[in-house]
Amino acid sequence: MNIRNKLFLMMVLEFFIWGAWLPLIWGYMGTPITEGGLGFSSTQTAWVGSGFAIASILGIFFSNQFADRTFAAEKFMAFSHLVGGLAILGLYWAHSFPLFLALMLVHSILYVPTISVANSLAFANIKDASKEFGIVRMGGTVGWILASWPLYFILDGRTGFDAIQARKAIFLVSGIASLVLAIYSLTLPHTPPKTGSEKNAWIATGRRLAIPFILVLFIATFIDATIHNGYFLVTPGFLEKSAGFEGKWIMPIMSLGQIAEIAAMMILGGVLAKLGWRKTMLIGIAGHALRFGIYAFFPQNKELIIAVQLLHGICYAFFFATVYIFIDAVFPKDVRASAQGWFNLLILGLGDLAAKWLFLPLADRLTVNGVTDYKTLFLIPTGMALAAIVLLALFFRPPTFGPETNAAPAAAPH
Repeated sequence: MNIRNKLFLMMVLEFFIWGAWLPLIWGYMGTPITEGGLGFSSTQTAWVGSGFAIASILGIFFSNQFADRTFAAEKFMAFSHLVGGLAILGLYWAHSFPLFLALMLVHSILYVPTISVANSLAFANIKDASKEFGIVRMGGTVGWILASWPLYFILDGRTGFDAIQARKAIFLVSGIASLVLAIYSLTLPHTPPKTGSEKNAWIATGRRLAIPFILVLFIATFIDATIHNGYFLVTPGFLEKSAGFEGKWIMPIMSLGQIAEIAAMMILGGVLAKLGWRKTMLIGIAGHALRFGIYAFFPQNKELIIAVQLLHGICYAFFFATVYIFIDAVFPKDVRASAQGWFNLLILGLGDLAAKWLFLPLADRLTVNGVTDYKTLFLIPTGMALAAIVLLALFFRPPTFGPETNAAPAAAPH
């Protein structure tokens, strides 16, 4: 197996782990015990969901500084997925809030850094990031899609109490995949610890936030990350309770976005070369506005709701994947891993945290007698996406037009 294929399979397993539990965990935690769930309050559910935010903050200091310069990347991956996999397996048997929260924190603290390390490992072992990273990262999309189908068969034919109880299987599926990746990581290309003159790379990277184009991108990434993470919180309930789909179809329908992401990743290099950083990112954010707008105004149109899931792939590839490539192209080599950590703080941490504390309580307030006012709920992320579009369009002036270009912003076509 050549190196790029190995990295592709690494990404398949990396995102299979996450995709197996993320879409369905919220309904399982929030459903009353008498109906087969854990009966957690919205506050308790938000605390569990905050595990990724806590992990991403720690990741700035640990995975992107200490671990990145102390451990070989493949060995760090193996250890993290071994222990993190055992923690997520434990959630299958956990019922009390303190134990459930503790296990999720252990899993998150070990799993989240592996996303940055996996990116760093990939960039270290490919020749042309702008052309090859999208293909390698496409493996993560494939993994997310594959994670949705075991749950289809597990939930098939189950209703009521049995259907909610069956959702616990997400932790078994995720945990087993994590243990498989722990073993597989030892077969990845040896990627030794990085050496660099910058002893506190995370501080050096933080200082660069004062540069206007980086600050603008940082703010826009936070907004987009909040919307992106909110999608996974509110879409499952919307599809089942408002759009009228059976529970077993939720993950397959949502996986259509990942299918579209495969195509988007394949063409990303060409799009970046033609449209440049800014226009590509704008298209990615615009997809959020259009999708949530359709949720708000056409909730009963099943065909349109299914079709609009395809926008999710464009949203991810054209914004987040582009941000990762942009960081690798623009930041000094000595601090790139730490820069990845700063932006992962937004994508996996602060944006995720903001989504939990915004969308979950808001959905509660907009629910009366079991009926949620989804129109009002979805107009909020629609407006947020439009604000991010204006911010990027007016103020994002990067030092290059796109990958492998040296044109200054003033001279580059926009």
